[in-house]
Amino acid sequence: MAFIRKKQQEQQLQLYSKERFSLLLLNLEEYYFEQHTASHIQYKGSHDERKIRGSLKICSKSVIFEPDAISQPIIKIPLRDCVKIGKYGENGANIHFAKAKSGGISLIFSQVYFIKEHNIVAPYKIERGKMEYVFELDVSGKVDDVVETLLQLHRASCLDKLGDQTAMITAILQSRLARTSFDKNRFQSVSEKLHMECKAEMVTPLVTNPGHVCVTDTTLYFQPLNGYPKPVVQITLQDVRRIYKRRHGLMPLGLEVFCTEDDLCSDIYLKFYEPQDRDDLYFHIATYLDLSNPGTFRDLSKPVGALNKERLERLLTRYQEMPWPKFMYGSHYSSPSYVLFYLVRIAPEYMLCLQNGRFDNADRMFNSIAETWKNCLDGATDFKELIPEFYGDDVSFLVNSLKLDLGKRQGGQLVDDVELPPWASSPEDFLQKSKDALESSYVSEHLHEWIDLIFGYKQKGSDAIEAHNVFHPLTYEGGVNLNSIEDPDEKVAMLTQILEFGQTPKQLFVTPHPRRITPKFKSLSQTSSYNASIADSLVSPGEESFEDLTEESKTLAWNNISKLQLHEQHKLHKEAVTGIAVSRNGASVFTTSQDSTLKMFSKESKMLQRSISFSNMALSSCLLLPGDATVISSSWDNNVYFYSIAFGRCQDTLMGHDDAVSKICWHDNRLYSASWDSTVKVWSGVPAEMPGTKRHQFDLLAELEHDVSVDTISLNAASTLLVSGTKEGTVTIWDLSTATLLHQIPCHSGTVCDTAFSPDSRHVLSTGADGCLNVIDVQTGMLISSMTSDEPQRCFIWDGNSILSGSQSGDLLVWDLLGAKISERIQGHTGAVTCIWMNEQCSSIITGGEDRQIMFWKLQY
Repeated sequence: MAFIRKKQQEQQLQLYSKERFSLLLLNLEEYYFEQHTASHIQYKGSHDERKIRGSLKICSKSVIFEPDAISQPIIKIPLRDCVKIGKYGENGANIHFAKAKSGGISLIFSQVYFIKEHNIVAPYKIERGKMEYVFELDVSGKVDDVVETLLQLHRASCLDKLGDQTAMITAILQSRLARTSFDKNRFQSVSEKLHMECKAEMVTPLVTNPGHVCVTDTTLYFQPLNGYPKPVVQITLQDVRRIYKRRHGLMPLGLEVFCTEDDLCSDIYLKFYEPQDRDDLYFHIATYLDLSNPGTFRDLSKPVGALNKERLERLLTRYQEMPWPKFMYGSHYSSPSYVLFYLVRIAPEYMLCLQNGRFDNADRMFNSIAETWKNCLDGATDFKELIPEFYGDDVSFLVNSLKLDLGKRQGGQLVDDVELPPWASSPEDFLQKSKDALESSYVSEHLHEWIDLIFGYKQKGSDAIEAHNVFHPLTYEGGVNLNSIEDPDEKVAMLTQILEFGQTPKQLFVTPHPRRITPKFKSLSQTSSYNASIADSLVSPGEESFEDLTEESKTLAWNNISKLQLHEQHKLHKEAVTGIAVSRNGASVFTTSQDSTLKMFSKESKMLQRSISFSNMALSSCLLLPGDATVISSSWDNNVYFYSIAFGRCQDTLMGHDDAVSKICWHDNRLYSASWDSTVKVWSGVPAEMPGTKRHQFDLLAELEHDVSVDTISLNAASTLLVSGTKEGTVTIWDLSTATLLHQIPCHSGTVCDTAFSPDSRHVLSTGADGCLNVIDVQTGMLISSMTSDEPQRCFIWDGNSILSGSQSGDLLVWDLLGAKISERIQGHTGAVTCIWMNEQCSSIITGGEDRQIMFWKLQY
């Protein structure tokens, strides 16, 4: 696991570090509050007196002293074992020392632990008996505060009831957190915008660390109250790959964030004190540079000058006081100087020409995307738009490849490459994401509003005034008649001003521009040639990457399964659909059919992307291998086909049976294939070392013999058990570790249509052509429940309590297993429902039928 790898790396680093303290030295449910540089005074007042330098750590249930010298053991004194705590020299003892130096803290106790002597991990050594230790703080002024804290924590430790102890320590902790806040000087950039801040605890195995968490527009921060293991832990939001809500202590307070695997801090687990804080932070992280989230984009119905409400109010005040002809913006959004501002790195001579032989002031150059946006949002005279290069493929305008001397900024740094946003890993990545944004659903739906401002009816007149889109009169076509100016000097001055100030485009439309009617998302190219980049796009984080995977959310979904609503439907095949597989991000749907084809359908563009035929016989099922790069299809021609999405071809064929392959499953590089030849075979599939070659080398590991043809199989969650259903109605449960038969139950009077284990692997549900739904106990093999419908149930999904089945008539049936009845009938296909798929979040369902349709269903609750 990630935290284990990180811990191993930390342990390796500690071999070369003097610091031996870790939170694992604390008791369970103990907090580390603060530390002070101090000395342990041994043999106080004697000729042998000596000082051992180190740090004194104040924890909620103990005092820990870590010596600088690794030969000395770490000292841990439980507060419950303390007899007396105070300033050294109180009550008349050692008065001279107390007056001369007030930095001493005295602890009188009955038990002490010695840990990691010579930095060797070993069982703690315990010394018992009444003794006194004196610790001298480097900052003597801190003694009173530390003593007061220790006395307060000591009182908590001495309370009789554990609940009272916990309550008092929690109150002390919350008081400390309330008196502090996140240090915003720890932000990586002065341009970062704070979204939210709250109290939380960072959770690692066995220990938690309290502090403050905050999220900006670029970074997630956690600042420990005690500054350990470092002053601030930070995760760049662009590195976040997944974020899940978790339960902590059976309460909805946990949040787990997963980042790139090559990062030392590959994940972070936070526990919040309020569910709302957890949910708010989840929202801010989950919606970062989300192109389906309107909050990611600027308001395209407003000109740049109207985006900042405060600046707009100042401009409106000036506008109202201005004599006619009035204008709101004294500079334009498009002018030679603004274009050359962006292009100085590839067109330096043009700027030199415009600036009389010199570059602009270094601090006014195009230095940073973030600074440029901030100036456009806040600046009094900066209203520029982007230029087409931001949506092209040439990154040279962002990189100082000519090594131009563009000056030095006030902070001393040289002007070089443009500083990119933190969500862009490279100039190429920045341009690609800019293009993605331009082609996103939101922009497609709102671009007409921007066209109205720049080229349309809001460019001039009363509509422009109402839209706060009024520029200087000289920027508009027809704003001045140059031919009417007789003074040649005035005419040249006016022309120069027009050329340099900026020109509003020619007005093309005088009525509102129509909204673009397109598919919601960008479609992938429908060409015959495909490459690896397309495969990559299929597995990029999508709309479901951040969805909740907690048990509470799944339970809620199943409790509302009867509220299923049809979202959309598509007819892809010429005959019955037999199998459904979906990429992890939900973007691509793969289906097989009795028409012998494998189809690849884009859920986003709602377009068929590929149609593949392996033979002229029916395909019976399909699945996606981990990584979403390969689709496996089983066929009535006795074979299993491996199709590479990246290379667009069949990469391997397993000729494994003597009759039709009816169903396949995959887990942990093992393929399980069921066949009408009366066998289920278990194969090892070892990936090849070189891509583009044969993908798998197959070895037959086991053969599970049946008396008749096998129509369906299913694995339990751990893939230790397999259940099969035969043509004659027998359900068989197999132990895969030994390839032996556990139970054989003849429970249907006709073909077994579908089987599946419950999530806890305790039960098996089977449906048959006889219309029965049977529940079997896995441990005993007994039939413990049976329900009957008036028609065959061809396929189903279940959570162990509720069942959603697809019937012969095409309807979806919701079953109440406890009440042994149908609780809801949902109209669906016009022919039998032949296959059904549910996503991991239990929020989205796809069904396929004999009517050749695939239907997309959503839960509405």
